[in-house]
Amino acid sequence: MSLKEKIKEQSKELLQEIIAIRRHLHAHPELSFQEFETSKYICSVLEKWNIPYTTGWVKTGIVAIIKGKNPDKKCIALRADMDALPILETEGRTYGSKNTGVMHACGHDVHTASLLGTAKILNDLKYEFEGSIKLIFQPGEELLPGGASLMIKEGVLKNPNVECIFGQHVFPSLEAGKVGFRKGMYMASTDELYLTVIGKGGHAAMPKDYNNPIFIAGEILKQLHSFFIEKKTNDVPTVIAFGKFVANGATNIIPEKVSVEGTFRTMDEAWRKEAHEKITEIATTVAQQMQGKCEVEIRKGYPFLSNNEDLTEEAIKSAKEFLGDDNVIDLDLRMTAEDFAFYSQEIPACFYRLGTANFEKGITAGVHTSQFDIDENALETGMGLMAYLALKELSI
Repeated sequence: MSLKEKIKEQSKELLQEIIAIRRHLHAHPELSFQEFETSKYICSVLEKWNIPYTTGWVKTGIVAIIKGKNPDKKCIALRADMDALPILETEGRTYGSKNTGVMHACGHDVHTASLLGTAKILNDLKYEFEGSIKLIFQPGEELLPGGASLMIKEGVLKNPNVECIFGQHVFPSLEAGKVGFRKGMYMASTDELYLTVIGKGGHAAMPKDYNNPIFIAGEILKQLHSFFIEKKTNDVPTVIAFGKFVANGATNIIPEKVSVEGTFRTMDEAWRKEAHEKITEIATTVAQQMQGKCEVEIRKGYPFLSNNEDLTEEAIKSAKEFLGDDNVIDLDLRMTAEDFAFYSQEIPACFYRLGTANFEKGITAGVHTSQFDIDENALETGMGLMAYLALKELSI
């Protein structure tokens, strides 16, 4: 029996166990950098399967290593994130969140359960491949500065040195059993924007006595939108958007200040730096022209995510071998962001999408929503394909 057939067979046999693991994780979600019980549970599964690991990475992170024959020949890494989101889950699921207001609404329970399944498969096959595979169970993907950046600082890509890394992410608009890839630039950088607009408060009935910061903030947002979106200052994909506006006045009370929060995303580091300067310039200049003041804070977040061309090309070939040509699609650019991008800045990386939808059953809700769920047959694809990608890469 070929390695491909062995992996397929083991994936089928493991599916119900991995579904149970995923449901346990889904029922016990924890927020970013607070994944203490999640970490303990993952360790218990690794121990049951006699897979060696180390803990304490960024407090809750875990790194396991599976060594094949000639383990020093080559080392690659596979990554899953573990944290959940502050979302109240829709009721009615037997495996629904038991932590009120916290939910695995971005599929990190799926990523973790899949990687555990992959670990079991690879550990059972460790005498049939050469090299080593590092399994990274990472905290804090959803919260700046991102668990990936912190694990890299703690040396997760060293000892042994990792030559390349794979990661996968749920994709609720793609049918379970299918996957998607994109070579080169794939996802955007992301920065958080915080504007504090200061005017002069007062009684609404006495307009000569106040300078309304709401109007100042409105003009700032209008001009930022005009510059970055309407004028389209370059050919680099760019998004600037504001989702929070707090004035705290009343029908007859003009507030002293307004706070506005938003995001800036793009796919070019030089333009990113230039845009930060332009955001500050526009906001402060408009405020001054309207006899007010604007304080600008830009929190630099994740870099853009670029999939290594050669690594991803080989991964696409391997995915087609494993799943069939019809089950591997090409992906479009996305302006969403992922802290896996930090790995892609360090070593050759491939971040791909795992189909999780079932249109007949109505399982189509998007990530970051209270209704998000998956067709759990996707777990068979998730664990099997990642194992196959790892073994194919080690054989090159």
